[in-house]
Order: sequence, then C-alpha cells, then structure tokens
Amino acid sequence: MKVAAVVLAAGASKRLGEPKQNLRIGAETLLERMLRIAHEAGLAPVFAVVAPATSVPQGVDFRLVINQEASEGMASSIRAGVAAAIATDANAVIILACDQPSVTVEHLRKLAENRGEVAASSYAGRKGVPAFFPARAFKDLLGLRGDMGARDLVREARAISLKDGEIDIDTVEDLNRARKLYAVDPPL
Repeated sequence: MKVAAVVLAAGASKRLGEPKQNLRIGAETLLERMLRIAHEAGLAPVFAVVAPATSVPQGVDFRLVINQEASEGMASSIRAGVAAAIATDANAVIILACDQPSVTVEHLRKLAENRGEVAASSYAGRKGVPAFFPARAFKDLLGLRGDMGARDLVREARAISLKDGEIDIDTVEDLNRARKLYAVDPPL
C-alpha cells in the first residue's frame, strides 16, 4: 500500500507573528523535522503544503505543493495535499501539521498500519492529526472547506495515543515549552 504524507505548513501563524514552519528546535526547522520523520516512517511520497512565497527547506526530499488558497484556512491545504497524493496513485494519506514536535517515526508507523479505516492521534482528551485516511476518504477530504480541517472526519475514528500530542507551536511560550521538553535549545 502506498501511503503518502501531507505535511500542512501553509498557516498564517497569526498568534505567533512569524512563519512557524521556519522555527528551529535544535538543528532543524519544524517543517524539516516533520518531513524527515515522515520519510523515516516509510511514507512516500512526502508533500509539504505551503503558502505562496514561503521559504522551503533545502536538502530534504519532498514534493512541494503551493496552496494558492491558503488564506481560506486548513481545509484548502488538505485539499491541495490530497489532490497531489491522488495524482501519484497513493492508496492512503497521513495528514500532519508541521508544528507538533512530539510526533515520532513510531507513531506514524502505527497510523500507517491501519490499512482500511480512518485512524487519528489522541491527546488531551480529543482526536486529531496526525491522522490516517484511506483512499475511500479522499472524496470527503476534498470536500472540506474553511479552517476546521478534518475534525469531523476523525470524530469516530480509531484513536492511537500520541504522548504530548497537544503540544503545538502557536505562541512563543509554546515554542519555549517544546524546546525545554525536548532539551535541544535554550528558551528565548
């Protein structure tokens, strides 16, 4: 089965005030880290969905998807990434946000093992990304609109626990917490 990775990195980062995909935790940017982890998990191809005029990593193997409709919100990035995956004959996709530093290779492999049904990550009493979607869910993903993402599509999904999955980078405080937790950089 061909499972593609769709890494969402086109958000406006309004609360943070700067593009979060370019923030560093250790030697890697958040986007570089997520692309690397997706590759190490065996996902292929790996797509990075970014807004126009976004700087992108060099020396990392991925396929760039420019989301011309990024101002609409997360759904437009999901649509762009899934459409790119469909064009490569992917049988499934794992959708990831670039700003979740707790995602591991092992977690993505567990999600990818779930061949036939939608599976989501669980953390902080809810389900979310990273999430696995088989081809039968592509039509629903392509029908998403607005900034809600795929929340409704994972509500009834099988859940796989992701330790510290609730940590995402939306503020300087979040970034400092992630750096402290992962002990790779001093706080700002």
